[in-house]
Amino acid sequence: MDETFAPDLLIEAVEAVRVITLNRPESLNAVSASLHEALEHVWRHVASDPEARAVVITGAGRAFSAGGDLNQIVALQRDPVARGVVLDQARRLVSEVIDFRLPVIAAVNGPAVGLGCTVAACTDVVLIADTAFMADPHVSVGLTAGDGGTAVWPLIMGMLRAKEHLLTGDPISAEQAVAYGLANRVVPAGSLMTEAMALAARLAAQPPQAVQSTKRALNMHLKRAISGVLEYALAEENLSFDTPEHRAVVARMLERSQ
Repeated sequence: MDETFAPDLLIEAVEAVRVITLNRPESLNAVSASLHEALEHVWRHVASDPEARAVVITGAGRAFSAGGDLNQIVALQRDPVARGVVLDQARRLVSEVIDFRLPVIAAVNGPAVGLGCTVAACTDVVLIADTAFMADPHVSVGLTAGDGGTAVWPLIMGMLRAKEHLLTGDPISAEQAVAYGLANRVVPAGSLMTEAMALAARLAAQPPQAVQSTKRALNMHLKRAISGVLEYALAEENLSFDTPEHRAVVARMLERSQ
């Protein structure tokens, strides 16, 4: 077990496959400051492993990731400097996932919300448990959908569907995710990791230069399409933190959590 980013993020080597696990199960793998930083840096760390040929990313416990950690959101409201740092990390994180040279399978074992949904959508193959769903509720909590949804979703599911689900925050069921192109197929929850690992082993056995160069060529479409969109959306998300609507929503969430 590679504990470079422990305890928030774990890396396990299974032959040529590296399993990255978001490891905050008590908070449904909500993205804290430390997990956010780990998610940014883990891709280059794994890419430097000469024996790695494919990656599976999943979440510990009942969720893939429940999105932003409430304590982190409150801290960003109060500290504009830290907010700028985190949103810049978000920009780099999306770029790191897209530029990562190895094939990545997202094993979406439970809710994939906000940044968790973005990370899954930026991988190469998405297997989603029949009990899981995906969502980007930024707008519903008074924030611009800045960490990837506005940039990536229209390319995957089409503009009209992206608008509907980003503007309403409505969740997308496992079956809908496949129909929309956000996931490749629905898998029974109990066999999700078995199927993900089997597929990862197949990809790991493919000729590496051919796999990696083909992935890079395909992701050139994605990189060109999101250029400019991500920067604008994150800048607007930064401003959103200071709006009375967002602060009111967070205040209500804090009341319910006590």
